[in-house]
Amino acid sequence: MTLSDATLSHLHRADGSATYSQNGYSIIGAVNGPIEVGRRDELPEEATVDVIVRPVVGVGGTKERHLESIIHSTLQHVILIQNHPRTLIQVTLQVIKMPDSGTVNSKKGQFLSPLQILPALLQTSLLALLSASIPLSTTFTTSLVAVAHGGTPIINPSPQDLQHAKSTHVVTFSANGDLLVAESLGEFTVGDWELVFEMGLHAARSESESRTETDGDVMMVDDVYGGLRALMRNKIEKDQKWKEGLR
Repeated sequence: MTLSDATLSHLHRADGSATYSQNGYSIIGAVNGPIEVGRRDELPEEATVDVIVRPVVGVGGTKERHLESIIHSTLQHVILIQNHPRTLIQVTLQVIKMPDSGTVNSKKGQFLSPLQILPALLQTSLLALLSASIPLSTTFTTSLVAVAHGGTPIINPSPQDLQHAKSTHVVTFSANGDLLVAESLGEFTVGDWELVFEMGLHAARSESESRTETDGDVMMVDDVYGGLRALMRNKIEKDQKWKEGLR
């Protein structure tokens, strides 16, 4: 993964929160729950998961609803919803920064393809859920892959790569290597998809040592799983500081 900036538990009125930056996008995520759910949305044997995506400006439209459906489906498989029946877990994702104007269309605050922002939204939702101590069955990592017209896949492509790519793909793998999300846009062959799959899986299983720089709850991370461990370790240490006064 490219160098990313993550912050945990900085919103005091939410049960969990996170800010995450990737590929020019910055997202603030807030999680509330498990909380009381309305009678209409109540599920007798599991928790209701609600996902809201808000654009930089204006009101969300069709693209945001599409992103919400993808994220909702993913989180439904990751959150242990059976642990909290008849409750609501609400995930709100606010886009606060977009890439340079060269990567968006003429309407300010709107992105060309929902897939460009999807990795940042998924990773922010995961961090916010961890911050809220929501029980999960696994963690995951998401990669954005572009396929050039020559058939060469590019992981974490630049805005210029995305503009000239023949297809764009988002793949999400669990910590066990299971495929959770596979979204594609554009023209591609079965061979192109196989290369995308292998590249995304290799990125998810990368055993390279993560490079982390700590400043409070802010982490600069190169490796997703190494960064997650470092972020959570730092959060737990901060949460346990109150015990030092009892010794």
